[in-house]
Amino acid sequence: MSRRAEALLALLGVAALVFAAWAAPWLRFVLTVALAKGLAVLGILLLLRAGQVSFGHAMFLALGAYTVAFAAPGVPEALVLLPAAALLAGVAGLLIGLFVVRYRDIFFGMLNLALSMVFYSVLEKFYAVTKGTDGIRVPPLSVAGIEPARETQEWVMFGLALGLALFCAVGVRAYLASPMGQALAGIKTRETRLEFLGVPARRVMLFAYVLSAMMGGAGGALIAMTSRHVTPQLAYWTSSGELIFIGILGGAGSALGPFLGAIAFELVRVYAGAAVADAWQMILGGVLLAVILFAPGGLIGILSRQKRKQA
Repeated sequence: MSRRAEALLALLGVAALVFAAWAAPWLRFVLTVALAKGLAVLGILLLLRAGQVSFGHAMFLALGAYTVAFAAPGVPEALVLLPAAALLAGVAGLLIGLFVVRYRDIFFGMLNLALSMVFYSVLEKFYAVTKGTDGIRVPPLSVAGIEPARETQEWVMFGLALGLALFCAVGVRAYLASPMGQALAGIKTRETRLEFLGVPARRVMLFAYVLSAMMGGAGGALIAMTSRHVTPQLAYWTSSGELIFIGILGGAGSALGPFLGAIAFELVRVYAGAAVADAWQMILGGVLLAVILFAPGGLIGILSRQKRKQA
């Protein structure tokens, strides 16, 4: 998709989201969570560009959420908690990345999954600290020193999520177009040739992994501040599977794909859950199967094809 078409799609998407949040107030929560998950999936997109899939990326989502849960009673400022969660997730991504970027393909994916399940077990078993499966309630937060009313706070969280999504999408697009971003594609195709050219593949992967972790942490922080309840389920393997599902649904051909997939995923889940409470997972599975069979490029691929036909 061209830069102009992508920019136009982004503007139309922002307008549609703002209108939907205004017309249906209950959608503000759903869309905020969707944008937060889209941030985490955008981080996974960086790893996919190098041909690597993380099956445990939800650990960074949970880390960002628990950072907010633990810090909010002492520092109930959203504009402080959000960057703090991203920074802590980035530090964790650096420490974990030093180990996992040595591996490729299934080993990379399963190592991330294993570490994620270890983190989940810690969150679940250390009840005295984490409250186990009961989770931690996040107290009311202030924004720039002001504690807004409930409806205003919903708009603020939605605005934060939307602004951060746009900022990260533009940043990721610029990063992928840079020499270091192009080197990620080299890791996927000819890593040995990349090393012969003097480009350290592990360092390139580590940088992308840290960026990916930071976006996951920011997404988790937004989820915690929006739902105001954090549980270990955020780190469970099914949450990581959700992120992969969203990535396939949206498509990896554009930085907008993760957000398009996340919004579609949350809307399908909400409406399927309301219509068929006992079979919404089957409906989600059917949607994913249809995308894999008929639109391998995801929803963003469908839009790209329609744009080319019109041209």
